[in-house]
Amino acid sequence: MKLYGIPNCDTVKKARAWLDAHGTRYAFIDFRKQPVSAPQLSEWLRQIGWQKLLKKTGPTWGQLPDAVKTSIRDDASALTLMLEKPNVIKRPVLVSKGKVLATGFVEHEYNALEL
Repeated sequence: MKLYGIPNCDTVKKARAWLDAHGTRYAFIDFRKQPVSAPQLSEWLRQIGWQKLLKKTGPTWGQLPDAVKTSIRDDASALTLMLEKPNVIKRPVLVSKGKVLATGFVEHEYNALEL
């Protein structure tokens, strides 16, 4: 199992604390140090779609020009933006055996996972 995110993100910290408290083994991948590849992002987008993977809250999205924001209309346009600005990827992304199990952290959703 892998958890992708950035270590100083509060939502990532909550997810890591939950996984640790539940004895779930995982590898943490800091995507600032190990950027998510285009093929990997494409696969995530194929599985869950750009609407679930794009983080429209936070300073990175807020600082984008309106023209850029309105240009994000599909997986391809979201992929381009996510590769350029990884902070717009909703985090954390929890992956097991190549399958995206969750994005972000919602405790009842993690509780429902069969880990």
